[in-house]
Amino acid sequence: MKFTALFATLKKVRDFEKLEFPFIKSLIDFDIVIEVGFAQEQGKTLTPKQLFLLKIGSITTVRRRLTRLVGKGVIHRRTNKRDHRSDVLTISPGTLKILDRYAAVLAGIVLTKERHER
Repeated sequence: MKFTALFATLKKVRDFEKLEFPFIKSLIDFDIVIEVGFAQEQGKTLTPKQLFLLKIGSITTVRRRLTRLVGKGVIHRRTNKRDHRSDVLTISPGTLKILDRYAAVLAGIVLTKERHER
């Protein structure tokens, strides 16, 4: 095994996820957060319809999971300013802070792996 502490590292990541992401109950929840955040990061808008078209899961499941994430305050759903017939999805500021810490944990793992490989 090239990365000797693989499972210890995976455990560290998973422990962080369990502690900081109590709102993530399934991979579909995580995929929704990632897709909404990715669109936001790219400066694009993402509507629920566009999210459904990504085929993360069935429309019913994605709709139910999205409603739950909006209810928990993880994702904000606002009326589109350009077209008042649709909504726009964004990640809440509090969730962005948690995801920034998660990115730091992941970056630390990459740096640790690179040091072990030298």
